[in-house]
Amino acid sequence: MLKLSNYEGNPYIGVYSTANESIALLPSDSGAELAKAVEGAMDVEPVRLTMSSSHVIGSLVAMNSHGIVVTNQAESAEIRRLEEYLPVFKINDRLNAAGNNILVNDHGLVVNRNMKPKTIEDLEDFFGLECLRLRVAGMDTVGSACKVTNKGGICHPKATAVEMAELSQALKVDFTPITLNYGSAMVGSCVIANSKGAVVGNISTPIELGKLEDSLYLY
Repeated sequence: MLKLSNYEGNPYIGVYSTANESIALLPSDSGAELAKAVEGAMDVEPVRLTMSSSHVIGSLVAMNSHGIVVTNQAESAEIRRLEEYLPVFKINDRLNAAGNNILVNDHGLVVNRNMKPKTIEDLEDFFGLECLRLRVAGMDTVGSACKVTNKGGICHPKATAVEMAELSQALKVDFTPITLNYGSAMVGSCVIANSKGAVVGNISTPIELGKLEDSLYLY
């Protein structure tokens, strides 16, 4: 299922929220509309919280069905809250905005190519997945330039055929270059998604919505 929403009037909901197959992490001050859209479209439990005392949870957290990676600025109480649901790994890297720099599903892991080798090794151990270091469409922040579920993936419209092939091989799903939010190329910032549904910024066009639905197999 596909629904439209925003966070306090901002359609870049992927900056503020993220999800896996069972939970969606939403800003602590988010209203009922976003929570209702996420719960209805994606069949998840909405979990409201902060991350590093901020509301940009989607930029600071990356997760799949088996674990959650958080910024190294995460506070102890925030980590304890997340550990009620899944194991948590606190990243130790200057590139600590986990959601911007990590793209992960249950099949694979892609990261900003500038992450430290030790960070990559730690992430592989935590998720139990082999890691690919990659730049997409000239962007090192693969988590904001792309979005992936266990069924499909979308990426920056200027991603090359080689980059999409590498993404597909690493994450075991097909990738499609699209825009969202009326022409935004940073598609990971525009949408919250899992294999059951998605919530997308409410300025996205009907053509963009159709491509998103096709790309993530939301039928």
